[in-house]
Amino acid sequence: MTMNPPPKILLVDDEERFRMTTGRLLGVRGFDAVPVGSAKEALEELWNRDYDVVVLDVRMPGMSGIEALAEIKRIRPEVEVIILTGHASVDAAVEIMRLGGYEYLLKPCPIDELVDKIERAFERRQSRQKKVSRTPDGGG
Repeated sequence: MTMNPPPKILLVDDEERFRMTTGRLLGVRGFDAVPVGSAKEALEELWNRDYDVVVLDVRMPGMSGIEALAEIKRIRPEVEVIILTGHASVDAAVEIMRLGGYEYLLKPCPIDELVDKIERAFERRQSRQKKVSRTPDGGG
C-alpha cells in the first residue's frame, strides 16, 4: 500500500481555543493542519501555499465565511471547503452549496465527523485532479 502525503488543511476560525484544539486534534490524526484567525489571513495563506481542504467558520469579524468562500473559490477553485457554523440557516446552507462549498457542519462538531468529512473532501479533490491530469500511457 502506498502512503499518500496527508491532506493539507487550512483551519479558519476567529475563536482561538477552538482553532488550536481542533488543529491539535487533526494533527494527532495525521493531518497537516494550519490554523488562522480570519478570512483575510486564510486568503493570504491560499495565495502563498497550496491546500487541499479549507475548514471555514461562517461568523467572523471582517469578512464572513460565506464571503471568504466565494473568494477562495475564485482564487483556488480546486480547493474543497467545509463550512462550520454555530448558527444553522437554510438560506446560508443554500448559498454555501451554490458557491461551491463541499459540506456544511454545525458546531460543535464531533472531531470524528469532521475528520470523516475532511477525508471525503480530500478524496473528491484527488479524484477530480486525476480526471484533469490523466496520463497518456493509461497509468495512474
